[in-house]
Formats: sequence, structure tokens, C-alpha cells
Amino acid sequence: MKPTPDSHLGGFLRARRAQLRPEQCGLPATDSARRVTGLRREEVAALAAISVDYYTRLEQGRVRASTPVLATLARALHLNEDEERYLYELAGRTDDRPRRRHPTQRIRPAMRRLLDQLTHTPALVLGRRLDILAWNPTATALYTDFSALAPARRNYVNLLFTDPAVRKLHKEWAHDARDAVAALRLEAAADPGDPELARLVGELSVRDADFRTWWAEHRVSSASYGTKHYRHPVVGDLTLDCDTWASPDGSGQRLMVLTAEPGSPSHDGLRILASWTARTPSNEDLNR
Repeated sequence: MKPTPDSHLGGFLRARRAQLRPEQCGLPATDSARRVTGLRREEVAALAAISVDYYTRLEQGRVRASTPVLATLARALHLNEDEERYLYELAGRTDDRPRRRHPTQRIRPAMRRLLDQLTHTPALVLGRRLDILAWNPTATALYTDFSALAPARRNYVNLLFTDPAVRKLHKEWAHDARDAVAALRLEAAADPGDPELARLVGELSVRDADFRTWWAEHRVSSASYGTKHYRHPVVGDLTLDCDTWASPDGSGQRLMVLTAEPGSPSHDGLRILASWTARTPSNEDLNR
């Protein structure tokens, strides 16, 4: 007989309770009389505040779990975010899964080490909402002194629309800003309940007519590479390849690196910027 979605859920519940030790859940430590590996059905039922009969029928695929029961089971079985998402998917209640509070954005150590090794080219670490989490000295020389900005302003899209110097830096500002709005739209689709993103969109919509227009277009983009044209007040015109690499851990952090063709005027311009900042230590992450 073909397995039903509820039987797949039951299999996951059985496997998960077998992986837990009683002491992990505040229960008495395993004794010699215990005949099962992990938790008993009645222990999971007690932790989730449901009847043993109801939980048994869940494991047997004979009843569909309600949203409140899934929430209590997620807590009782100590599920992480990926496991909780899987639980709701197996139960066919993906849309009912509660949104967890966003954790503090901290740059990954490996990302920090990689950023610190990029000494001759501008590089930024972007987080959720395109927040600027970290930068190297050459990025400061190209864009702005990020450390002098209030933490709430350290956002790539925000700077494009509200910082006159950053706006003037982009020779093709309308093109670059519209692409940034499309990237932010994709962020909103992935996490529509993010209050900080809603605040950012609300503020920019009030302040800038172009942002309002482009946001209303619902254009989305996940482009990870392209070419940007800058007009720097000191080193002049720069044509730079912009490449972005996503962190493999699902944190949403991305490393954005700007490079120039070797031997080109733009490459010489970056060398001048890098020479000014050779003795400047890289920033600390925002710990937001």
C-alpha cells in the first residue's frame, strides 16, 4: 500500500523521539528497565500535553495533526528550524508554521577570514534585507565610511537612496538602484513577516518617489554578478565586475566583491584606493 503523507509524518515522529535522551527533555535519566531507545510514546505525549491515544494515532498515520499540536510537538521534540519546517511540510500545514524571531545577524567566522584576506579590492558582507554587516578598508575608500554611520543606516538599498555621495558615485544610479529594489523584493517574498524589512520599505517609500514606483512594479532579481560603473571623486571613472557569493549555511549572508580587469585604468584606480587603506584595520561586525 502506498504510504500516505500522515504515515511519513509518523515515521519522522518515531525517528525523532528515538534520537532524544530522557534527560535532554527534563525527564529522569535512562534506567535499566527501559525497553526503547530514546523517548517512549507516553513521554512525548506528556511533554506535548496531548493524550497518549492521540499521539499514537499520529505516529500510525490515522489522524491529521492540527497546527497547535504541531507547535507543541516541535517544542517537545526539541526540533531546530529546519526540522520544524520539515514537520509542517509533512503535515501539509506549511502556511501555518509560526515565524521565529530573527536571530542577531553575526558574520560567520569563515566569511570574516575571507573578507580580511581581500586587501586589494572592495568587498562587503551583506545580510538579510541587504544589511551591510561587514566591509574591508577598500570598500570604505570606494563607498563611504560605514563605521561613521548609525547601524540602522548600514543597509545597501538605504544608502543608494538616501546618501547623496553614494548616489552620486553610481554613474548608472537608476539602473543599479532599480536592481537593488528587485533584490529587496525577493527578500520580502522569502520573509514577508520581517518587521525590519517592513520598516525599511515604509521609510524609503515615504522619502523617495523612485523607490515607490519600482517597489510597486514587483520586479524580482537574484542576479549574483554584473558590471557596475562608478565615478569616484578622487580616482575618477571605474568599471568594476560585481560578483556575489552566498554562504552555504542558509544564513542569507553574501560576500560581494568588486574587481577590475588587470592592467586597466580601473585596476590602477583600485590599487590607489587600496594603497590609501593599507594600514587601516578592517571593521568589526555589527552584532545586530
